[in-house]
Amino acid sequence: MTERLPLFPLGTVLYPGLVLPLHLFEDRYRLLVHDLLERPEPRYFGVVGIELGHEVGEDAARRLAGVGCAAELHTVTPHEDGRFDIVTVGSRRFTLKELDRSRPYLRGDVEFLPEEAGADPEPVARRVRLLFQLYRHRLAKAGAEMAEPLDLPEDPVRLSYLIAAAVVLDGHEKQRLLQAEDATVRLQLERDLLERENRLLDKLPTVPAGQFLDGSFNPN
Repeated sequence: MTERLPLFPLGTVLYPGLVLPLHLFEDRYRLLVHDLLERPEPRYFGVVGIELGHEVGEDAARRLAGVGCAAELHTVTPHEDGRFDIVTVGSRRFTLKELDRSRPYLRGDVEFLPEEAGADPEPVARRVRLLFQLYRHRLAKAGAEMAEPLDLPEDPVRLSYLIAAAVVLDGHEKQRLLQAEDATVRLQLERDLLERENRLLDKLPTVPAGQFLDGSFNPN
C-alpha cells in the first residue's frame, strides 16, 4: 500500500531515529511547512537523497534516490521574514514509487519498508562496536574534534542506523547503508567500511582531520 508524502530532496541522508534540523527559506518549503501545520499530528514529510543536481532552486534535483526516510516534524520556529527553523526526527524508510509535481514542492507516492534485524545480527554487531570505538580513537589521534562518547544501543536496528549516521562517508555509501534490506546486512556493510577507514587512518595518522571530515580526501 502506498501513501503520498511531501518530499524534501537533500544532499544529506536521513536515518530512522536520527535528528535533522533544517533552515527553510525557499517559498516552496515555506508552503510545505504551512501545509503540514494544517494537518493533525504526527506530521511527516519525506527526505530523499539527491543523486543528480543540487538542493536549492526549482527542478534543481534532477534525479532522486529510490529509498528515503520519513521525517517527523517536532518543532517549528517561524521568523518574521517568513523563514522557518524546524527540527525533525527520522521515522520510517520508504521506497519512492512515483513523483507528483502538481504543487510547488514535490510529493511522492511511497511504500514504507519493514525494519528487521535479519539473521543472527549479534556477532557482526559486536565486531562493529569494537571497530567503531577504534575508528573514533584513530580520528581523535588524527586531530578531529570528537563529541562525547556515544552510548551504543543493544538493539541491532538502532545500532546500525547510529553507526551509519556517525561514520564519515560519502553520499553514495550513506545511501547504500540506508537501502540495506535489514540490520544484519547494514552492519556487515559497516564492518567492511570501518575496517577500510581504520586501515586508512592507521597508515596516514598525520593527515589533517578536515580532509576526512569534509569528504575531500579520496584514498584512490
